Amino acid sequence: MARVGIREVASLAEVSLGTVSHYINHPDRVSPEKRQRIQKAIDDLGFVRNNAAWQLRLGRSATIAYIAPDVSNPFFATIAEGVERTAAAGGLTVFIANSNSSREREDSYLEMFEAQGVQGMLVASHEPVEDRLTQIRLRGTPSVLMGQRATSPAQPSVSLDEMKGGFLAVRHLIDIGRTRIAYVGGPLSVPQVGERYEGALAAARESPGVTIEQIDAVDRTIAEGRDVADQIAARPPEERPDAIFAVNDLMALGLLQTLVVEHGIRVPQDIAIVGYDDTVFGASSIIPLTTVRGPHDSFGPTAVDLLRAEIAGEGSEDSKHVVFDPELVIRASTVAPAASASAE
Repeated sequence: MARVGIREVASLAEVSLGTVSHYINHPDRVSPEKRQRIQKAIDDLGFVRNNAAWQLRLGRSATIAYIAPDVSNPFFATIAEGVERTAAAGGLTVFIANSNSSREREDSYLEMFEAQGVQGMLVASHEPVEDRLTQIRLRGTPSVLMGQRATSPAQPSVSLDEMKGGFLAVRHLIDIGRTRIAYVGGPLSVPQVGERYEGALAAARESPGVTIEQIDAVDRTIAEGRDVADQIAARPPEERPDAIFAVNDLMALGLLQTLVVEHGIRVPQDIAIVGYDDTVFGASSIIPLTTVRGPHDSFGPTAVDLLRAEIAGEGSEDSKHVVFDPELVIRASTVAPAASASAE
């Protein structure tokens, strides 16, 4: 069956092709009487607009892309929801892609979305990606770097002050009397991981007698947190850390669950644990997780607003880099429940 086009709609509604086009794209320019006739013709004929042809005529797409490193992580899922909501309010559709922290997959998505002519891209990466975004921008597709502060004034970015977040986490552990602290996360070449570690070291340097041990955890998952917990539990008690700062909530939850359930190590009495990201899973754990919180709900909308400004050619160097402040959320994984209740 042949696809119905606007020519058939115009004929049945007894209006010009231009009037049907205005109705589809700018309905406020069409009189109520003609709008009613056109809509009836659309309903009777079963007309569906061919967006691909419409976008080809305009020379641009009505879509943007969001590339995330791990959509199974609630942190990135929350950002994706904010991206979709804000984009939809501005008449944009969002393609969401999961790179699974793979450089090859990330490169493939960058190439694919550029070839498809999206209006712009939002890119969250665990790898240095700014050089590639620069080349794509020079070819005409703007982007916003998410989760890392861009080094170039020309590259918009939305990020969290990761060094401050790491400092807050370890300063809290020191304040509750812990001195043998393990930082679980890696590799340190990942910008966010390295910056959180630098913040942790800065806090430790302020307090003589406090040590920081870095335990590598490349995948940063719950499963890897369990593996690290087994390694820590296998040590003699006097050689274990008395506190752990995990690079994210997923790792912290794997650590907490395995230390307590599998090995009978008390949290926080024997080992206090701090996570990062403040996911819903951390807050609802059997031992609620102390964590570092960023403004999850603001990341997506802010990135979309920055991208739309770039698309419109309205971005300025003064407003291209948005860096949010983290905050510490104290719960029972580091302090007694009575104390943590007042700290929320």
